Amino acid sequence: MKKPLIAVAAAALLAMSSLAATAAETTMRITLQLPMKSHLGQNLLLFKNEVEKNSGGAIKVEIYDSAQLYKDKEVPQAVGSGAIEAGVASLTRYVGDIPAVDIFYQPFLFDSEAKVREAVAPGSAVRGPIDEAIKKTGSTVLWWQAYGGAIMLSKDGPIKTPADMKGKKVRVFSKTLGDFVEAAGGSPTIISGSEQYLAYQRGTVDIGMTGVSGVKSRKLWEVMNTITETNNADIEFVVVANNTWWNSLSDGDRAIITAAAVKAETSVRDAVSSIEADAYAAAKEHGMKVYKPTPDEIAQWKAVSKPVYGTFLKRTGEMGKKMLEAARSY
Repeated sequence: MKKPLIAVAAAALLAMSSLAATAAETTMRITLQLPMKSHLGQNLLLFKNEVEKNSGGAIKVEIYDSAQLYKDKEVPQAVGSGAIEAGVASLTRYVGDIPAVDIFYQPFLFDSEAKVREAVAPGSAVRGPIDEAIKKTGSTVLWWQAYGGAIMLSKDGPIKTPADMKGKKVRVFSKTLGDFVEAAGGSPTIISGSEQYLAYQRGTVDIGMTGVSGVKSRKLWEVMNTITETNNADIEFVVVANNTWWNSLSDGDRAIITAAAVKAETSVRDAVSSIEADAYAAAKEHGMKVYKPTPDEIAQWKAVSKPVYGTFLKRTGEMGKKMLEAARSY
């Protein structure tokens, strides 16, 4: 009887080893620059729960928030090289390889939720080319995460018109937003999202540009006291997976992850308006003043920012031209 038992034990050990190997192959680490309590962090948690539930625990999702592993600007290279399976990056972090991603930062182009939804729909004339281009960097787009409209932060009153920005140092998170600031007479400095709190605290910049949900998740009311609700750009993040890792998964595993990604994308897109409303309310509760520019003031911003479109077209060529034409048709 000993030999059969030994054989069974050996077979069991082999099976356990095989399962362990499988588990290791289906561990999905995701890097995130924002805190877990942010709406992007909570969106990743929804995804994690869906994947682990529907895979029966065969796919394990590990989330590393608050830039524990990589800063926002490092995510495209980290994921594309396979240093980590997946990550969340601000879309503009791909601008070096794909200049046209900054279509979303063309001043006041996407000035309604309806226009944003048209542009970010999978396979649209705006999103489709971007997703395909990101594949060439070594990553596959799993889903887009809505972050909301861009706002301005300040300490000495609202930034009502370009005159209020003239000669000021401004935190931006893309080259195109920098062009917008320069057109208005300011001096832009690109600063990672995870580093902006210190930049405001130390006075590295006078004005900040971000999304209002970031004011809440990063407690920026501790270092700035005024929000100007310009909504001059649409901020999008993408969740990407390394191509080699993604293609190594079974069809079943990819189907589970894809279904969870669709659910996560729909959830965050549908909730972004209420998320922004909650963030504005929280900012006011913590003493921040919120200023909404008048139509005349917005017209002044639009007037000075016209050259930004020309610069975008020079950088992006035919791809940018087609995307801009599509965006203007929405």
